[in-house]
Amino acid sequence: MGNFIVSARKYRPDTFESVVGQKSITTTLKNAIANNHLAHAYLFTGPRGVGKTTCARIFAKTINCLNINDKGEACNECESCVSFGESRSFNIHELDAASNNSVDDIRNLTEQVRIPPQIGKYSVYIIDEVHMLSSAAFNAFLKTLEEPPEHAIFILATTEKHKIIPTILSRCQIFDFNRITVEDAVEHLLYVSKSEGVEVDLDGLNVIAQKADGAMRDALSFFDQIVSFSGSKISYKDVITNLNVLDYDYYFKLVDAFLSENISQAFLIFDDILEHGFDGHHFITGLSSHFRDLLVCKDEVTLSLLEVGATIRKRYREQALKTSVQFLFSALKISNQCDLAYKMSRNQRLHVELALMQIARLNHQPAVEISHSVAPAKPQKAVEQKPLQQKATTAEVAPVKKSTSSFSIKNVKKATIIPKKEEKEARAETTETSKTTSYSTDNQLDTESLKIAWLAFSETIDSPRMKSIFSNRLPALKGNNSLELALSSQQQVAFKDILPKLRHFLRERLGNSQIELQIVTGNEQQNRRPYTKDDKYKYLLEKNPDLGKLREKFKLI
Repeated sequence: MGNFIVSARKYRPDTFESVVGQKSITTTLKNAIANNHLAHAYLFTGPRGVGKTTCARIFAKTINCLNINDKGEACNECESCVSFGESRSFNIHELDAASNNSVDDIRNLTEQVRIPPQIGKYSVYIIDEVHMLSSAAFNAFLKTLEEPPEHAIFILATTEKHKIIPTILSRCQIFDFNRITVEDAVEHLLYVSKSEGVEVDLDGLNVIAQKADGAMRDALSFFDQIVSFSGSKISYKDVITNLNVLDYDYYFKLVDAFLSENISQAFLIFDDILEHGFDGHHFITGLSSHFRDLLVCKDEVTLSLLEVGATIRKRYREQALKTSVQFLFSALKISNQCDLAYKMSRNQRLHVELALMQIARLNHQPAVEISHSVAPAKPQKAVEQKPLQQKATTAEVAPVKKSTSSFSIKNVKKATIIPKKEEKEARAETTETSKTTSYSTDNQLDTESLKIAWLAFSETIDSPRMKSIFSNRLPALKGNNSLELALSSQQQVAFKDILPKLRHFLRERLGNSQIELQIVTGNEQQNRRPYTKDDKYKYLLEKNPDLGKLREKFKLI
């Protein structure tokens, strides 16, 4: 039985043509070699597993190749290429800056740079994870990097370009490597699976590519892991089971439950997900991504942003037709707020379930119509006030209904005889009526409904301090319509700004237009924790009076 070689090493590209997803960079490097426009220093930067070190090795091998072909690739047959392939080349040097980051290491490197190459034209120095060099090492490297010998070329590779000092960046040609797209990753995984004789489901490969998050090395590692799990035949079910990925089917069923306002079904689906070992935070982030993908499917222009297989793509399109854009916007907002506040919640399951309830009620239509509370127009209002003066007639009203332009100045004067005080009271009454009619009825308050509404309002608050106040306090019921909340004096100051908004929210959510919230000062001394030595002694003395006798007996200070 031969030694197993992981796919990330076995199928590592050895030519520019075989590099995955970096076409623009490989083309630029090949043209530079063909035109003999080589810089003395390069910086390859980008996420992990996208081919930075691989491209650096291919570039180093190609510029020293004695027989470059017409496509700008190394021949892999000359002495320079063979020695590189057997890891015995004296022209190409690799340094790991993570473990060789001191000034002495850089000093040894600068002394080694003076030695000319034995075979080929260039001595290439590949420094990986260059951002790990110390500040002193960077400064010691500056002069050599700026004016190296003609035969020396430096290739620096890093995942964190922002940690490299500007004086180093200004001396390098910078190449930004892209994340590997899902399509490119799936195409390469298909090539690897055919080479290994593995039968694989395309939907499964899409899940692997998405899980890798743009890193080809990670995708190949996941592929090897799943092959070890399921053998020479990989199904979509094997992939999601082995990689611990939530099945798309859960989210499709959940959105169907939302559209039918079936809260019970949504709770059962969420419970099934938790029983399979998935975390609630992982679930809510996946739900946000699902809403985002549905929103992408609403327009043909953005359909290309959906990185899934053909079968799943069809299901997304079908479900997107059932949902409205307004529903998706609101659902995204709720799920995102739930995601942000998840770690701060004490009851995380209830926190997610509350979000599910809110999403399921997005399509709910209120029972009370608001149109009947709209105030009449000003000219009509003036005519309606004429019966108070007992002078308006049918003939006078008719022209007003027909056209406002026939409303005479004389009639206007008669209509505005009402004193200003009475007019203000009438307007105030109309405004109050329009506000209160948005609530269905004056429902009876109960503790459970109040708690749910209280938590719902806390989700709309951005301040962590105010969220803490809401999570630790609940108002007490004082009669049918009165609530009482005990706060310290400092908390009352912070609470003052949101009190009107809170009162309006509770009235609307609980369906009771008469709710009044009263703030009272709590007992700050009672809840104060003992911090000083005297405070601690007094606290313990209250618990155990014999402590005072013990202090007197031993004459303790």
